[in-house]
Amino acid sequence: MGRRRAPELYRAPFPLYALQVDPSTGLLIAAGGGGAAKTGIKNGVHFLQLEQINGRLSASLLHSHDTETRATMNLALAGNILAAGQDAHCQLLRFQTHQQKGKNKAEKAGSKEQGPRQRKGTAPAEKKSGAETHQEGAELRVENLQAVQTDFGPDPLQKVVCFNHDNTLLASGGTDGYIRVWKVPSLEKVLEFKAHEGEIEDLALGPDGKLVTVGWDLKASVWQKDQLVTQLHWQENGPTFSNTPYRYQACRFGQVPDQPASLRLFTVQIPHKRLRQPQPCYLTAWDGSTFLPLRTKSCGHEVISCLSVSESGTFLGLGTVTGSVAIYIAFSLQRLYYVKEAHGIVVTDVAFLPEKGRGPELLGSHETALFSVAVDSRCQMHLLPSRSESSG
Repeated sequence: MGRRRAPELYRAPFPLYALQVDPSTGLLIAAGGGGAAKTGIKNGVHFLQLEQINGRLSASLLHSHDTETRATMNLALAGNILAAGQDAHCQLLRFQTHQQKGKNKAEKAGSKEQGPRQRKGTAPAEKKSGAETHQEGAELRVENLQAVQTDFGPDPLQKVVCFNHDNTLLASGGTDGYIRVWKVPSLEKVLEFKAHEGEIEDLALGPDGKLVTVGWDLKASVWQKDQLVTQLHWQENGPTFSNTPYRYQACRFGQVPDQPASLRLFTVQIPHKRLRQPQPCYLTAWDGSTFLPLRTKSCGHEVISCLSVSESGTFLGLGTVTGSVAIYIAFSLQRLYYVKEAHGIVVTDVAFLPEKGRGPELLGSHETALFSVAVDSRCQMHLLPSRSESSG
C-alpha cells in the first residue's frame, strides 16, 4: 500500500500560520506572511470559497486582504469579525460577502440561486484553477476596524487570541505572560493580570466565563476573571516522568456529544526540552467543570504543534512540528486518521469544517474534514470517510 497523502487544497504566496472556517458562508480563511523583512514575501489574509464540485471539495480564492508589513500569526473568528494577531498587536477585521458581479448574467441564464452558491455561474471559472479569484457570484469586502497593542514583553508578540461564547469580549496572551481581556469591537481593555512566568502558549474561554491558560512555566491554570480557581495536574493518575519536565502546549474546550450542558477540556503535553531519546507527547481529556483528568493517552513521539476540536466535540485534530496531521476520537482519544509528514515542515494550525451552516452540504458522504496549514504555504484537506460506510 502506498503512503497516504492528503489532497492539497490551496497554496498561498506566503507561509501560512493561522486558519479559521466560517460556518455560515463556507469560507476558509488562511493567514500568514513573511513579516516585516524586505524579502518580497507578502503578508495577507486569504478568503477561500469552499464548494463541492463534481463530488470533490475544492477551494477558490475569493479575496486577498493585504496586511502590508505585518504577518498574521493567530486568528479568532466571531460571526463576520476576525481578530488577527500581528506582531504585538491585535487587529480586528470585518468581512462581508455581496452578490454583485455576474448576478444579472446568472439571472438571464435562469440559474438564480441564493447566497454564494451560484454554482452554474461560478463553476466554469473555478474549473480553470483552484486558486483563481471568483469572477462571478460572491464578492467579499474586508475593512480594518480597531487595533490595539496586546503584548509588552522585551520582544513583544501576541501568541494567542480567543473570543468568549457570546463574542462580546476577546482575550489575548503573548510573550510577557499577561492575559488581557478586551471589549468587542471597541478593544477597550477590561482586565489585565499576570498569568504565567514567561510566555503564554495557549488560552481557552469557556461559556461560564472560566479561562484556561497554559504557559512556558509548565503550568496550566483555570481563572475566573483574574482569580486563580485551580491548576491542572495531568499526571495525577497517569504516567509520571520525574526526570522529564513536560509543558502544556495547547488547550481547547469542546462540547460533549449528546450532552449539551456538559463541557470537556482537552490539553496536549509535550516534553519541555528536546532530548536525544525522544519522549512521547500526551493528550488529556478533562471534566470541564471539576477540571479533573478523565483520561490521558500517548499521541506518539512527534512533538505536537497545534490542536483543534470539532464543533460537536466528536473529533480532535492535531498537527506536529514535523508536518504530520492526525484526527482522534475525542471520547476515547483513539487515533482514526494519520498522515506522516503531510507538510514536511511545522503544521501551524488545524481547523475542522463546521458541522452547522454549509458544513453538511460541503462534507458530502464524509464524517469530518480537517484543514491544516504550515510554513510551506500549503493548505491541505484531511477527509474522514463515514465509519458506517467503511465498516459495512
